Amino acid sequence: MEHAPPPFFNRGPAPVVRVTFFVLLSVFLMVIDARFRYTEPLRQVLMTAAYPLQRAVLAPFEAAGRIGDYFQSLADLQTENAELRTEKLKAAQDLMTLEAVRAENARLRGLLDARDRARSDAVFAEIIYGSRDPFARRVVIDKGFTQGIDLGRPVIDTAGVVGQVTRVTPLASEVTLITHKDHSIPVQVVRNGLRAIAYGTSDGAAMELRHLPINIDVQNDDELITSGIDGVYPQGLPVGKVTRVDRDATFSFARILVTPLAGTDRQRQVLVLRPLEEAPPYPAAEEPAKKPAKGKKARRSEG
Repeated sequence: MEHAPPPFFNRGPAPVVRVTFFVLLSVFLMVIDARFRYTEPLRQVLMTAAYPLQRAVLAPFEAAGRIGDYFQSLADLQTENAELRTEKLKAAQDLMTLEAVRAENARLRGLLDARDRARSDAVFAEIIYGSRDPFARRVVIDKGFTQGIDLGRPVIDTAGVVGQVTRVTPLASEVTLITHKDHSIPVQVVRNGLRAIAYGTSDGAAMELRHLPINIDVQNDDELITSGIDGVYPQGLPVGKVTRVDRDATFSFARILVTPLAGTDRQRQVLVLRPLEEAPPYPAAEEPAKKPAKGKKARRSEG
């Protein structure tokens, strides 16, 4: 029995035949799919089977995209937070400015009310700075004699009497506070109408009613106003409140301390009032009638 040697290369159909076969098969499948939709179930089965492979291939790209989005979102959030902090600081600054303007408007309205109560011409002024000497109890305002400021003018704020103008320059004036040790102001107790003189103290923090007997009708929390008898301060301006009354029988006078209501350490706007009109002069004392001389009297008797 003869055996033919096995061929080393099994070539099969010719390449042209293969190409023709697959082309015809492709055309046939396209026609069936386009006209009769017979391959739709097969397509769905193949797509379902290939879906896990597609997800596995796309997973690295999706992970890289999520990581990039995370860092981009983080950078955007940091930038947005920085902008919000800046806006918050600006809003806080605007709010503080608004509060300051609101408080200043309230003080100015109070000064207008004080001017109406004083019934006197007044000049608005602002405190520039205080005296270099902390014990001098003086401040400098931004109005001088070019704005109509004169020596002796009373100065008030929304709470009460501040002091008196004691030095005037063309563009500024110096005001001595009522707590100065050399300053005095006539006052009146609102409760009973008692009149007294309030003096500044050496420490410049309070005032004192001096030369009043120990049985004087003055109590703690009594309110003091200007009496107006000095011709400088209009009557009825708030001055202070009694905070301490010492009645020691070993002394002839009571020690009465008063805390001023006005304060230059709390606000800067003040009102400079015009001094009251000068009071009429005291009437001249009548001179006693002169006695006639003795010689004249004798001559009259002789006649």
